[in-house]
Amino acid sequence: MLANFAGVLFDGIAYGSLLFLISVGLSVTMGMMNFINLAHGAFAMLGGYVSVSLLSRFGVPFLASLPLAFIASAVVGLVLERLLYRRLYKASHLDQVLFSIGLTFMAVAGATYFYGPTQQPVVLPDWLRGQVSLLGLDVGSYRLFLIGVVVIVTIALGLLIERTRFGAQIRASVDNQTAAAGLGINVSLVFSLTFALGSGLAGLGGGLGIDVLGLDPTFPVKYMVYFLLVVAVGGAGTIKGPLLAAAILGVFDVAGKYYVPEVGAFVIYALMVVLLILFPAGLMRRKA
Repeated sequence: MLANFAGVLFDGIAYGSLLFLISVGLSVTMGMMNFINLAHGAFAMLGGYVSVSLLSRFGVPFLASLPLAFIASAVVGLVLERLLYRRLYKASHLDQVLFSIGLTFMAVAGATYFYGPTQQPVVLPDWLRGQVSLLGLDVGSYRLFLIGVVVIVTIALGLLIERTRFGAQIRASVDNQTAAAGLGINVSLVFSLTFALGSGLAGLGGGLGIDVLGLDPTFPVKYMVYFLLVVAVGGAGTIKGPLLAAAILGVFDVAGKYYVPEVGAFVIYALMVVLLILFPAGLMRRKA
């Protein structure tokens, strides 16, 4: 029983780590840029398809495909931000939702046209398959790898936002665009790069999560609610909040499906209601 609980806990943390990696970019755009981007999952799907294409068609190693998935999603995010998204920064949230939902449906249609409606297979390298012993517990190598990647990304992202000049420019631009521009900060460029960063992280998560989440054209719609849950419960505009929320939701989702399979995913929706009642502004709030 104890071993089963430890296994469920580990799998839940690994699953939550993946949700966090994809959702943290949405937290940045919603909390810092005040833009409701429901097409965020489309960038994760793009990263997944880039990774699959590189693996299956060009023989690129799995690890090498991940930074390329990040770059591809970041570039597409940068282009779309320049051409489309920035036109709606001052629009109502309803307009932003309608626009991003439309973009999501276009992404679903495009993925179906080019790749078909079926799940995309992925073959992991041998060292990521099987199990390893961790403190006397046999855990999946791939899930351990997921957690390690998310730890590195979280530390790097925290240092970027809190300790670098670019991070200071992001915070200044978000808090007061007029004052930031008066200080010589190119607010437009900062927003573009921030959006590209969030899109790239989603693409990285999409590439990493193929074996866990699966990949088909309905991916952005299927997991949209999960990404929104992480941001809403954790608190938009923060890093620690979505990380904590993703870990909690991941553990409860896996535990619910393991211990009470007849209830299934309903467990995290019930948990979400409780957490939002207790913390209506999210578990953590961004400091001005």
